[in-house]
Amino acid sequence: MQAFFRLSKRLSGFAPRARFAALACAGALALTAAQAHAWSLDDVATLASQRAKTPVKEASHAVPAELAKMEYDDYRDIRFKPESTLWRADKLPYEANFFHVGRQGDSVRVHEITSADVKRVPYDPASFNFGKNKLSPKSWGDLGYGGVRAFSNLNSPTYKDELIVFSGASYFRALGAGQRYGLSARGLAVDTAGPAKEEFPRFTDFWLEKPGAEGGPLTIFALMDSERMTGAYRFNIKPGEQTVTEVQARIFMRPTDKPVATLGLAPLTSMFFFGENQPRPGDFRPEVHDSDGLMVATGDGEWLWRPLQNPASKLVTSFSMKSLKGFGLMQRDRAFHNYEDTEARYELRPSAWVTPVGDWGAGKVELLQFATPDETHDNVAAYWVPEKIPAPGQSIDIAYQIAWQGKNQQLPPNGWVTQSRRGTGYSKHSADAQGQQIQFVIDFAGPALDALPEDAAVKAVTTASANARVLESLAYKNPATGAWRMTLRVQRLPSDQPAQPIELRAFLQHNTNTLTETWTNLITP
Repeated sequence: MQAFFRLSKRLSGFAPRARFAALACAGALALTAAQAHAWSLDDVATLASQRAKTPVKEASHAVPAELAKMEYDDYRDIRFKPESTLWRADKLPYEANFFHVGRQGDSVRVHEITSADVKRVPYDPASFNFGKNKLSPKSWGDLGYGGVRAFSNLNSPTYKDELIVFSGASYFRALGAGQRYGLSARGLAVDTAGPAKEEFPRFTDFWLEKPGAEGGPLTIFALMDSERMTGAYRFNIKPGEQTVTEVQARIFMRPTDKPVATLGLAPLTSMFFFGENQPRPGDFRPEVHDSDGLMVATGDGEWLWRPLQNPASKLVTSFSMKSLKGFGLMQRDRAFHNYEDTEARYELRPSAWVTPVGDWGAGKVELLQFATPDETHDNVAAYWVPEKIPAPGQSIDIAYQIAWQGKNQQLPPNGWVTQSRRGTGYSKHSADAQGQQIQFVIDFAGPALDALPEDAAVKAVTTASANARVLESLAYKNPATGAWRMTLRVQRLPSDQPAQPIELRAFLQHNTNTLTETWTNLITP
């Protein structure tokens, strides 16, 4: 399976490959002024539908030799000139500029939508400062751009910060106020967990709608292409304490004899290197991750929390349900002292909470985790897999919101996990002939717990999969903090499948009332 690369690497041209057709550009240039004013998702969908009727064209990746031999640091020295930034002279609520094409040659076409027309924004080498590089860009022709980024007054009324970035395949990521870039979203995930080779759909064209002076959301359209599908996307970006990205998409399946095994909607990609549940000896930092857990809200009202991990080998799990209320890769731990990294500032990385618009029907949230040797690689993905995948030649419409959240983030309404640790202190318990004992200490917080009387009898409700048994589960108040803590001790049982992970589920209960979300954890061999 192809690994996920951090966005910093994707900017240098390591993104998956595909070639865009000239159809989109031709269609845009043919619009009249009246048509341009009515530009919508349907216009992009018409282009995507037409493109889906023909096989995808392999990319040539023909780039000037000067670019092809550049090193990563050389590429980073190419910067867009501030004075060339789109809409800056108009003093509008948003601005946009573009990344330069990297050494691999992946590029996108960019268009601007105004009330008068839709026009191409051609590549202009004069818009870039090439730094110390000795290059001859005037001889390169129209390369297109390596990606798009937009800016707004996110943190200050006098300075425009980066708000959202689109770069590499169908990757994008956004920021809320006071946040640092962390996890990414994608337009689509295809066969991400195997067994077939993963397919990376790619945004090939963008249309940026010129904002009005009065504000409102920033609107960006995108055309997607891939071997077995095309797609039309509309992004409405609303900046704020939690920036909200509203996504509408129409996916067209190409008629092909290679059916898609897994179609991942609203995919998120993140990094978990180590944390409180999986410490790393020798590193002075207590935790290193962009996300620390997967949270899922089912249509039946159940809330689930699965702590992330850095497994020794690929680990694919899923949560099936009749309907979905929401899911996200969350960075719950917001305290600097739990990271102690003055450069990376992991406590400022956003959580991303996905809320479906409309009924997505039955399906599953799938979580993929695999080993990473360091923090420069993404090794976590989560996405929604519909029970019914459109057949070749069919299409599907989806809509959802992604909230990029900081300290004030989505939480279950009653109670939630604040930390989960694995290991033991001094104990008289030891392993016996039936297998090794494993202990977890899980802390909870939330309004349902705060409302309990002092003498409340709180029960730890725990279950384990058939290859393990729960030896002990206790719920008690932490005398140091006043919060509720659960201690859970389990034992692996002899099995003819020793490589099968143990799945644990635990929550707190008072009488018949469920007080917290369900902590659902995996013990890998």
